[in-house]
Amino acid sequence: MRRTAIFLGLGLCLALATMVRPGSGRGVDLASLHAAGGISGEIRALFVTPDEAAKIAPESDPHPGVHPLPGVPGLVEVVLTPFSAKVDGRVGRYVLGRWPFENTPPMSPAYADPRGFVEVTPENASLHVSEHFTLGEFVTKNQSNLWPKYIVLEPRLLDKLELTIAKLKETGHPVRNFYVMSGFRTPDYNALDLGPKARSKVSRHMYGDAADVYPDDDGSGAIDDLNGDGRVDLADARILADAAEAVEREHPALVGGIGIYPGNRVHGPFVHIDVRGKRARWNG
Repeated sequence: MRRTAIFLGLGLCLALATMVRPGSGRGVDLASLHAAGGISGEIRALFVTPDEAAKIAPESDPHPGVHPLPGVPGLVEVVLTPFSAKVDGRVGRYVLGRWPFENTPPMSPAYADPRGFVEVTPENASLHVSEHFTLGEFVTKNQSNLWPKYIVLEPRLLDKLELTIAKLKETGHPVRNFYVMSGFRTPDYNALDLGPKARSKVSRHMYGDAADVYPDDDGSGAIDDLNGDGRVDLADARILADAAEAVEREHPALVGGIGIYPGNRVHGPFVHIDVRGKRARWNG
Protein backbone atom coordinates (compact mmCIF):
# COMPACT_ATOMS: atom_id res chain seq x y z
CA MET A 1 0.00 0.00 0.00
CA ARG A 2 1.31 3.46 -0.88
CA ARG A 3 2.06 5.60 2.17
CA THR A 4 2.53 9.19 1.07
CA ALA A 5 2.12 12.52 2.76
CA ILE A 6 -1.34 11.49 4.00
CA PHE A 7 0.58 10.45 7.11
CA LEU A 8 1.48 14.04 7.75
CA GLY A 9 -0.76 16.85 8.91
CA LEU A 10 0.03 20.33 7.68
CA GLY A 11 1.49 21.31 11.04
CA LEU A 12 3.89 18.35 11.03
CA CYS A 13 4.95 19.06 7.45
CA LEU A 14 5.80 22.64 8.41
CA ALA A 15 7.71 21.49 11.47
CA LEU A 16 9.72 19.03 9.41
CA ALA A 17 10.47 21.69 6.82
CA THR A 18 12.17 23.82 9.47
CA MET A 19 14.83 21.18 10.02
CA VAL A 20 15.62 20.31 6.41
CA ARG A 21 19.12 21.08 5.24
CA PRO A 22 18.67 21.62 1.49
CA GLY A 23 21.07 19.70 -0.69
CA SER A 24 22.76 17.99 2.21
CA GLY A 25 21.52 14.53 1.23
CA ARG A 26 21.65 13.57 4.90
CA GLY A 27 18.84 13.06 7.39
CA VAL A 28 15.32 14.29 6.74
CA ASP A 29 15.22 15.80 3.25
CA LEU A 30 11.68 16.57 2.14
CA ALA A 31 12.85 17.68 -1.30
CA SER A 32 13.98 14.15 -2.15
CA LEU A 33 11.68 12.13 0.12
CA HIS A 34 8.36 13.82 -0.72
CA ALA A 35 7.62 14.07 3.01
CA ALA A 36 8.19 11.25 5.44
CA GLY A 37 6.59 8.54 3.29
CA GLY A 38 9.41 8.85 0.77
CA ILE A 39 9.30 8.81 -3.00
CA SER A 40 8.08 5.24 -2.77
CA GLY A 41 5.43 6.12 -0.21
CA GLU A 42 6.61 3.10 1.78
CA ILE A 43 8.75 4.66 4.53
CA ARG A 44 7.30 4.13 8.01
CA ALA A 45 9.90 5.85 10.18
CA LEU A 46 11.11 9.40 10.62
CA PHE A 47 14.81 9.49 11.61
CA VAL A 48 15.62 12.58 13.66
CA THR A 49 18.14 13.91 16.16
CA PRO A 50 16.94 14.81 19.66
CA ASP A 51 16.96 18.50 18.68
CA GLU A 52 14.89 17.80 15.58
CA ALA A 53 12.46 15.66 17.60
CA ALA A 54 11.80 18.59 19.90
CA LYS A 55 10.75 20.70 16.88
CA ILE A 56 8.19 18.23 15.54
CA ALA A 57 5.61 18.55 18.29
CA PRO A 58 5.71 19.58 21.96
CA GLU A 59 4.39 16.17 23.01
CA SER A 60 6.94 14.15 21.02
CA ASP A 61 9.60 12.26 22.98
CA PRO A 62 13.08 13.74 22.36
CA HIS A 63 14.96 10.87 23.98
CA PRO A 64 16.86 8.36 21.78
CA GLY A 65 14.74 5.37 20.82
CA VAL A 66 11.62 4.50 18.84
CA HIS A 67 8.49 6.46 19.70
CA PRO A 68 5.00 6.83 18.26
CA LEU A 69 4.15 10.16 16.67
CA PRO A 70 0.98 11.48 18.35
CA GLY A 71 -1.81 11.87 15.82
CA VAL A 72 0.25 10.45 12.93
CA PRO A 73 -0.84 6.83 12.32
CA GLY A 74 1.49 4.50 10.46
CA LEU A 75 4.64 6.48 11.20
CA VAL A 76 7.08 6.18 14.10
CA GLU A 77 9.78 8.56 15.21
CA VAL A 78 13.27 7.11 15.49
CA VAL A 79 15.31 9.47 17.65
CA LEU A 80 19.02 8.98 17.08
CA THR A 81 21.62 8.47 19.76
CA PRO A 82 24.03 11.38 19.16
CA PHE A 83 27.38 10.62 17.55
CA SER A 84 28.97 12.26 20.59
CA ALA A 85 27.74 9.30 22.70
CA LYS A 86 30.50 7.22 21.12
CA VAL A 87 33.45 7.14 23.51
CA ASP A 88 36.67 5.26 22.73
CA GLY A 89 34.96 3.65 19.75
CA ARG A 90 31.96 2.36 21.71
CA VAL A 91 28.45 3.30 22.66
CA GLY A 92 28.05 1.55 25.97
CA ARG A 93 29.62 -1.88 25.45
CA TYR A 94 28.83 -1.99 21.73
CA VAL A 95 31.94 -1.64 19.58
CA LEU A 96 31.64 0.69 16.59
CA GLY A 97 35.18 1.87 15.90
CA ARG A 98 36.36 5.02 14.19
CA TRP A 99 34.97 6.55 10.99
CA PRO A 100 37.49 7.26 8.20
CA PHE A 101 37.42 11.06 8.59
CA GLU A 102 36.49 11.34 12.23
CA ASN A 103 37.67 14.71 13.63
CA THR A 104 39.19 15.61 10.25
CA PRO A 105 37.71 17.29 7.16
CA PRO A 106 36.07 14.58 4.98
CA MET A 107 36.97 14.24 1.31
CA SER A 108 33.33 15.18 0.54
CA PRO A 109 30.16 15.83 2.59
CA ALA A 110 29.05 12.26 1.85
CA TYR A 111 31.90 11.03 4.08
CA ALA A 112 31.16 13.24 7.08
CA ASP A 113 30.58 11.49 10.39
CA PRO A 114 27.03 10.14 10.82
CA ARG A 115 24.52 12.38 12.58
CA GLY A 116 23.85 9.66 15.10
CA PHE A 117 22.93 6.03 15.66
CA VAL A 118 19.70 4.06 15.75
CA GLU A 119 19.53 1.97 18.93
CA VAL A 120 18.37 -1.55 18.04
CA THR A 121 17.00 -3.74 20.82
CA PRO A 122 15.43 -7.21 20.88
CA GLU A 123 12.09 -5.42 21.24
CA ASN A 124 12.39 -3.12 18.21
CA ALA A 125 14.52 -5.26 15.88
CA SER A 126 11.38 -6.47 14.09
CA LEU A 127 10.04 -2.93 13.62
CA HIS A 128 9.19 -2.20 9.99
CA VAL A 129 10.92 1.05 9.07
CA SER A 130 9.52 0.63 5.56
CA GLU A 131 7.01 -1.71 3.93
CA HIS A 132 9.52 -4.53 3.37
CA PHE A 133 12.42 -3.84 5.77
CA THR A 134 12.96 -4.03 9.53
CA LEU A 135 15.61 -2.46 11.73
CA GLY A 136 17.13 -5.82 12.58
CA GLU A 137 17.93 -6.60 8.96
CA PHE A 138 20.58 -3.86 8.88
CA VAL A 139 22.61 -4.69 12.00
CA THR A 140 26.28 -5.60 11.64
CA LYS A 141 26.91 -9.34 11.52
CA ASN A 142 28.94 -9.62 14.71
CA GLN A 143 28.51 -9.00 18.45
CA SER A 144 25.44 -11.20 18.07
CA ASN A 145 24.70 -11.60 21.79
CA LEU A 146 25.32 -7.99 22.75
CA TRP A 147 22.34 -5.61 23.14
CA PRO A 148 21.52 -2.89 22.44
CA LYS A 149 23.15 -2.62 19.04
CA TYR A 150 23.68 0.61 17.13
CA ILE A 151 23.35 1.20 13.40
CA VAL A 152 23.38 4.05 10.90
CA LEU A 153 20.47 3.89 8.46
CA GLU A 154 19.57 6.47 5.83
CA PRO A 155 15.90 6.60 4.76
CA ARG A 156 16.96 7.27 1.15
CA LEU A 157 18.42 3.75 1.04
CA LEU A 158 15.11 2.30 2.20
CA ASP A 159 13.37 4.35 -0.47
CA LYS A 160 15.66 3.07 -3.24
CA LEU A 161 15.27 -0.55 -2.13
CA GLU A 162 11.47 -0.21 -1.99
CA LEU A 163 11.39 1.36 -5.45
CA THR A 164 13.64 -1.41 -6.81
CA ILE A 165 11.21 -4.04 -5.52
CA ALA A 166 8.37 -2.13 -7.18
CA LYS A 167 10.35 -1.86 -10.44
CA LEU A 168 11.01 -5.62 -10.50
CA LYS A 169 7.27 -6.23 -10.13
CA GLU A 170 6.55 -3.69 -12.86
CA THR A 171 8.95 -5.46 -15.24
CA GLY A 172 7.50 -8.93 -14.75
CA HIS A 173 9.50 -10.16 -11.74
CA PRO A 174 7.03 -10.07 -8.82
CA VAL A 175 9.45 -10.55 -5.91
CA ARG A 176 8.03 -10.31 -2.42
CA ASN A 177 11.11 -9.07 -0.59
CA PHE A 178 14.90 -8.74 -0.54
CA TYR A 179 17.28 -10.60 1.73
CA VAL A 180 19.75 -8.12 3.22
CA MET A 181 23.05 -9.95 3.07
CA SER A 182 24.93 -6.95 4.47
CA GLY A 183 23.49 -3.65 5.67
CA PHE A 184 25.26 -1.36 8.11
CA ARG A 185 28.84 -2.26 8.97
CA THR A 186 30.61 -0.72 11.92
CA PRO A 187 34.06 0.63 11.00
CA ASP A 188 35.52 -1.94 13.37
CA TYR A 189 33.80 -4.80 11.51
CA ASN A 190 34.54 -3.34 8.08
CA ALA A 191 38.26 -3.26 8.88
CA LEU A 192 38.34 -7.03 9.46
CA ASP A 193 38.34 -7.70 5.72
CA LEU A 194 40.43 -4.95 4.13
CA GLY A 195 42.72 -5.98 1.31
CA PRO A 196 42.86 -6.42 -2.46
CA LYS A 197 39.32 -6.71 -3.93
CA ALA A 198 37.87 -6.70 -0.41
CA ARG A 199 35.98 -4.08 1.59
CA SER A 200 36.72 -0.45 0.89
CA LYS A 201 38.27 1.62 3.68
CA VAL A 202 35.52 4.17 2.97
CA SER A 203 32.71 1.66 2.40
CA ARG A 204 29.27 3.20 2.10
CA HIS A 205 28.04 0.44 4.43
CA MET A 206 29.64 2.41 7.31
CA TYR A 207 27.45 5.40 6.44
CA GLY A 208 24.15 3.51 6.49
CA ASP A 209 23.27 4.17 2.86
CA ALA A 210 24.31 0.85 1.31
CA ALA A 211 23.04 -2.73 1.31
CA ASP A 212 23.99 -5.98 -0.43
CA VAL A 213 20.72 -7.64 -1.37
CA TYR A 214 18.98 -10.30 -3.43
CA PRO A 215 15.43 -11.65 -3.67
CA ASP A 216 15.05 -15.07 -2.05
CA ASP A 217 11.33 -15.74 -2.05
CA ASP A 218 11.84 -19.51 -2.38
CA GLY A 219 14.01 -19.60 0.78
CA SER A 220 16.91 -21.32 -0.95
CA GLY A 221 19.52 -19.01 0.55
CA ALA A 222 20.44 -17.68 -2.90
CA ILE A 223 19.05 -15.21 -5.41
CA ASP A 224 15.86 -16.38 -7.10
CA ASP A 225 15.84 -17.54 -10.71
CA LEU A 226 14.47 -14.24 -11.99
CA ASN A 227 14.76 -15.02 -15.71
CA GLY A 228 13.27 -18.50 -15.36
CA ASP A 229 16.07 -20.27 -17.21
CA GLY A 230 16.49 -22.93 -14.51
CA ARG A 231 19.82 -21.51 -13.29
CA VAL A 232 20.81 -19.15 -10.50
CA ASP A 233 23.64 -17.01 -11.84
CA LEU A 234 24.82 -13.53 -12.75
CA ALA A 235 22.02 -13.13 -15.28
CA ASP A 236 19.58 -12.98 -12.37
CA ALA A 237 21.74 -10.45 -10.53
CA ARG A 238 21.82 -8.29 -13.67
CA ILE A 239 18.02 -8.18 -13.71
CA LEU A 240 18.10 -6.86 -10.14
CA ALA A 241 20.81 -4.32 -11.03
CA ASP A 242 18.83 -3.19 -14.09
CA ALA A 243 15.83 -2.51 -11.86
CA ALA A 244 17.96 -0.36 -9.53
CA GLU A 245 19.36 1.41 -12.60
CA ALA A 246 15.84 2.21 -13.78
CA VAL A 247 15.00 3.62 -10.35
CA GLU A 248 17.96 6.00 -10.60
CA ARG A 249 16.91 7.17 -14.05
CA GLU A 250 13.45 7.99 -12.75
CA HIS A 251 14.62 9.43 -9.42
CA PRO A 252 18.02 11.16 -9.72
CA ALA A 253 17.88 12.14 -6.04
CA LEU A 254 18.63 8.47 -5.28
CA VAL A 255 21.72 8.18 -7.47
CA GLY A 256 24.52 6.03 -6.11
CA GLY A 257 26.42 2.80 -6.52
CA ILE A 258 25.28 -0.44 -8.12
CA GLY A 259 27.70 -3.35 -8.01
CA ILE A 260 27.11 -6.88 -9.30
CA TYR A 261 28.85 -9.74 -7.49
CA PRO A 262 29.11 -13.39 -8.57
CA GLY A 263 28.46 -16.33 -6.32
CA ASN A 264 31.17 -18.32 -4.56
CA ARG A 265 31.33 -21.27 -2.17
CA VAL A 266 29.87 -19.10 0.63
CA HIS A 267 27.07 -17.20 -1.11
CA GLY A 268 25.25 -16.81 -4.41
CA PRO A 269 25.21 -13.73 -6.66
CA PHE A 270 24.05 -10.47 -5.13
CA VAL A 271 23.85 -6.76 -5.88
CA HIS A 272 25.22 -3.85 -3.90
CA ILE A 273 22.91 -0.81 -3.91
CA ASP A 274 23.70 2.55 -2.34
CA VAL A 275 22.68 6.21 -2.42
CA ARG A 276 26.10 7.87 -2.11
CA GLY A 277 24.99 10.86 -4.19
CA LYS A 278 26.99 10.14 -7.33
CA ARG A 279 26.90 7.40 -9.94
CA ALA A 280 29.23 4.41 -9.46
CA ARG A 281 29.15 1.05 -11.25
CA TRP A 282 31.31 -2.04 -10.91
CA ASN A 283 31.43 -5.82 -11.11
CA GLY A 284 32.82 -7.60 -8.08
